[in-house]
Amino acid sequence: MLAGLRSPRLRTRRSGPRGGLAVCVPSAEAMAAVAGGGTAPGSGSGSGSGGARAATTNILAQLRHGQLSGRGLTRGAQITEALLKERDKQAKWNGIPLLLQKLYEHSHPNSDFSQCQSILKEISPLLSMEAMVYVTEDRKAAQESSFPNTYTFDLFGGVDLLVEILMRPTLITQKKKQKISDDLIKDCLSILYNTCICTEGVTRRLAERNDFVLFLFTLMTNKKTFLQTATLIEDILGVKKEMIQLDDIPNLASLVSSFDQQQLANFCRILAVTISELDTGSDDKHTLLAKNAQQKKNLGPSRAEINQATLLNIPGFIERLCKLATRKVSETTGTSSFLQELEEWYTWLDNALVLDALMRVANEEAEQSSTESSDESGLANTSTRTQLPQSMKIMHEIMYKLEVLYVLCVLLMGRQRNQVHKMIAEFRLIPGLNNLFDKLIWRKHSASALVLHGHNQNCDCSPDITLKIQFLRLLQSFSDHHENKYLLLNSQELNELSAISHKANIPEVDAVVNTDRSLVCDGKRGLLTRLLQVMKKEPAESSFRFWQARAVESFLRGTTSYADQMFLLKRGLLEHILYCIVDSECKSRDVLQSYFDLLGELMKFNIDAFKRFNKYINTDEKFQIFLNQINSSLVDSNMLVRCITLSLDRFENQSDAKVAEVLSECRLLSYMSQMSMRMSFLFRLINIIHVQTLTQENVSCLNTSLVILMLARRKEKLPFYLRTLQQMEYTEKYPGFILNNFHSLLRFWQQHYLNKDKDSTCLENSSCISFTYWKETVSILLSPDRTSPCAIVSYIDEAYMDIDRDFSEE
Repeated sequence: MLAGLRSPRLRTRRSGPRGGLAVCVPSAEAMAAVAGGGTAPGSGSGSGSGGARAATTNILAQLRHGQLSGRGLTRGAQITEALLKERDKQAKWNGIPLLLQKLYEHSHPNSDFSQCQSILKEISPLLSMEAMVYVTEDRKAAQESSFPNTYTFDLFGGVDLLVEILMRPTLITQKKKQKISDDLIKDCLSILYNTCICTEGVTRRLAERNDFVLFLFTLMTNKKTFLQTATLIEDILGVKKEMIQLDDIPNLASLVSSFDQQQLANFCRILAVTISELDTGSDDKHTLLAKNAQQKKNLGPSRAEINQATLLNIPGFIERLCKLATRKVSETTGTSSFLQELEEWYTWLDNALVLDALMRVANEEAEQSSTESSDESGLANTSTRTQLPQSMKIMHEIMYKLEVLYVLCVLLMGRQRNQVHKMIAEFRLIPGLNNLFDKLIWRKHSASALVLHGHNQNCDCSPDITLKIQFLRLLQSFSDHHENKYLLLNSQELNELSAISHKANIPEVDAVVNTDRSLVCDGKRGLLTRLLQVMKKEPAESSFRFWQARAVESFLRGTTSYADQMFLLKRGLLEHILYCIVDSECKSRDVLQSYFDLLGELMKFNIDAFKRFNKYINTDEKFQIFLNQINSSLVDSNMLVRCITLSLDRFENQSDAKVAEVLSECRLLSYMSQMSMRMSFLFRLINIIHVQTLTQENVSCLNTSLVILMLARRKEKLPFYLRTLQQMEYTEKYPGFILNNFHSLLRFWQQHYLNKDKDSTCLENSSCISFTYWKETVSILLSPDRTSPCAIVSYIDEAYMDIDRDFSEE
């Protein structure tokens, strides 16, 4: 059976087999136990069996050396049967080498494989038992356990022999090719998978055989062997050093079209590995220097990008994914009984492939002849087997939707983003998800937290939690800087946006006017409104807060829209954010950053938002708590600082009486209007970043510091700001350390943002300052003319000048 039950992944990247579970490495003691009946090689016991142990160890050493060098002993079939029998009991090999020798003899090129399956039936339980130990034991204990049977199976050439058996029909040139039964294929695949779980290096060895990897895809055309094949392929691709190219898979389009919806959903697990960039660390933690250097080396599209394009060229692929993502769950099962039953299964049913296998067990009891089937039925005891299909219907759907939403999310962030957007809008993905929101995506949980085996209640690995986060990530990718974001509303809500614009006497946003009303959400509330409702009810410690804030913020990103802001302000979003920041005194850095970013987009240039802010933050004590949260980490809050600075500058240039009133009363605007406060922010923003430590996360600090200086340049105060920075350096008794650093940062800025592939519209849209003005300001600041009052070098004494250092791209 397939013993490896893997947790559903919330994937930004695939980094290894089994979704993050460590490959179980037998310890030295475990290997010694395989070799010598429990004693490490060469340790000796003082008994008369020492010679036997030494001989056994010698056999193993020769085998391993032969497999590594290709000379001498390379497989157990080369050792005499008599010697294997003699050593088997002492070495505790459980007859595996002898069984492999028999398998070798009955699988020669002219064999009909008739005896092979019965031999594999003897081997299979020995390996599946160890695999079950791995997946059901506590993770730490499992990693420290020994798995002598799978190690022995691999050591004596079992893995290579099964690969030969599977691929033999493709290697024979005879007109009448050998036919391998489905059951034999299933047994071979299951044994290979269980060996991969327990023995280090097996998965990587298989991954290095590109011919075998591509051959496995041909086995997916057979529904009877699909589950075993998909499981093995996923693990192999998870450790493969070089990503496969989907174009290399024989007849990929016809293969995909042959899948039913369940198979397609499981195939998405495999596709996820092929369309995500290989894991080289978290995006936010990877320095921009290293990324830029890598981009210079890789001039063409990556394999992941090529694979994404390949998928989009498969007829009907995106449409089928949208149907899978939005299909409704059968409601024949009562919610309460389902949740009660699910808790019984939840500790180990955490993989859609395993769920499929068990569903088959429950529905096809007549086919319980194989060991695999009997193993599975042993898991599903007789008292609950009849409940199994009911218990799994919703879990099945959650698993499928997880995989599909992940693939759609990756495609939405790829080079063909606009093409994907057009297709998923046409196939009504957003209205479909809106209809599932209450009954599946954000359905109520039972009172007791459902926790996967080996995890705790705070873990984000459960299918329910992962589905929610994947859903929020999809919304974030869908809304971000794209006019299709208005599909998250229903017709009445779109009318509300129009009414807000008319009341404010401002033009309607073109994207609102042009939105196809037949593609928007149905019902009383759109998806954005539903999200706001659950967001406001979320417990303070919830891990969803970060993702919810990110999803809503993405709706506001881009060119600032007063109507969009007012739509959310009318629904109490600003007060909710301030409550979380101030009254609950949120401690999570990630959540705080997402709230600050959202607050910045919500308040930018909106005088009504600042008025609401002042009404909520109505005491000095509250305001001080708010400032403390901002100052606790400028990396997290700098986008809000940028918003306040830009808004203050705009308001100061307006003559409206309402604006003047808010300017005089609002604590936040009054605070930022003080020159000393702006200089303090500028000094710290430059001081907390350096070229070598710039990442996608903290480069915004550099852009915020630039915004402050661009606004100063507009008012012809740039020399004053630079002179003040120089004075602050001397106060800190470290002349030149800020301005030298800033000079290096701006040189990097030019390299990074003036790249022909770099999209500068985000900087323009977020600041309402033309990119030309950005470039001009940086050029003026970097001028080498020491007589220029706007050049940084004019404020660095010769003795402290350090501006010509090359950037390290190591």
